[in-house]
Amino acid sequence: MHQQHPDPSRGAVSKALVLVLAVLALGAGGGAWWWFGHRGAHEHGGTAAGEQVLYTCGMHPWILSDRPGDCPVCGMKLTRIDQTAPPEEAAEDDDFFAELEGREASGPPQGYAAVNLGHQAVRLAGIQTVPVERRAGGRSIRAVGLVAPDETRVRHVHTKIDGWVETLHVNFTGQAVKKGQPVLSVYSPELLATQEEYLRARATAEKFRESPLPEVRQSGESLAALARKRLELFDVPAAFLAEIEKTGEARRTVTLAAPVSGFVTAKEVVEGLRIEPGMDLYTVTDLSRVWVEVDVYEYEAQAVALGQVARVTLPYDPSLSLSGRVAYVYPYLNPETRTLRVRLEFPNAELRLKPGMYADVTLEVDLGETLTVPDSAVLDTGTRQIAFVEVGKGRFEPRQVKLGARSSGTAQVLSGLQEGEAVVVRANFLLDSESRLRAAIQGMTGGHQH
Repeated sequence: MHQQHPDPSRGAVSKALVLVLAVLALGAGGGAWWWFGHRGAHEHGGTAAGEQVLYTCGMHPWILSDRPGDCPVCGMKLTRIDQTAPPEEAAEDDDFFAELEGREASGPPQGYAAVNLGHQAVRLAGIQTVPVERRAGGRSIRAVGLVAPDETRVRHVHTKIDGWVETLHVNFTGQAVKKGQPVLSVYSPELLATQEEYLRARATAEKFRESPLPEVRQSGESLAALARKRLELFDVPAAFLAEIEKTGEARRTVTLAAPVSGFVTAKEVVEGLRIEPGMDLYTVTDLSRVWVEVDVYEYEAQAVALGQVARVTLPYDPSLSLSGRVAYVYPYLNPETRTLRVRLEFPNAELRLKPGMYADVTLEVDLGETLTVPDSAVLDTGTRQIAFVEVGKGRFEPRQVKLGARSSGTAQVLSGLQEGEAVVVRANFLLDSESRLRAAIQGMTGGHQH
């Protein structure tokens, strides 16, 4: 029988194939350059005489070679990787992994592993850290507002009698009116008859005043007062009543006055129109004070409260900046836009805020003293948020964190970090790739890769 010997060339090819696949996988992860250098150093026992020395490109750190030369990508000269670590640093490495093994219950998040880098690898990766700080925090909610009339300052002008419009004194939408100003003259047979009834009652009361009986005098005065009251209930102006009392003659038409000052925002009447009781003739709106209504997204609604400070600017006039407070928070959401409406109130004596205008609104939210980190310190995977903390020289531990409000490039930390810890803000994508890779290797080998 012939004994089959393994083909050395085939074994070499298989090893080369595995090496190529590993390089591709590690290169895609962004952390391959360090892993090969670190593993090679451990496998060959450092850079002592007779042991392998690795070279890399400063611009393309995934390029590795066991001999000096030029980078095949950019042509730069390859530099030697210093794989020797001081004895005390190696001892710290052992302590570091021993520490990790001793606290498996509170170790890295699932799918991640701690990363230990040498000084050269940290420098090449450009890793930077900043401390987690506790400071007075706040955030801004930015939204678009719409200027609207103050609903408490809107009045409808209508009549309580039948008749016909003889003359319009206010005859176009947008016209300014003042309280007591004539708006239209109406001919009403009912109103004419009531005037005549009032004049007769006055004449009767004058005759009854000469009676020696108090009851007779009082009845005459009561009849006149009742007739006058009826005219007042028809909204006949006091000046009109004074005029017919002076002349003693009924007027064919009665002129009605504006009940409030403001602007005509709706007009439903023309000359010659027959009118009926309750019919809307005009809408007069006082714009000396207006609302700015803001729609806030549902996830921001809990941060809005009465009295909250708000700043308003107008796109058409950036120089105008108004400061106000939240006057009302509506108790329901818009089911179509999933937004909560918030109302601000502003004086508008100069009429710079006109209904229908858009406004840029910023609501200030005070968070008090809180832990904060830069936004760049946190990697959001979609299901969780990860930050890398430097727990020793060149040692980085992944942490799952929970963030709160974000504002001006910073994020509020609710859990996962402590004040003063050094969190990575630059090159953390490389650490993320390396950490995932180490976790995958540990899963395959069943232990830490030293």
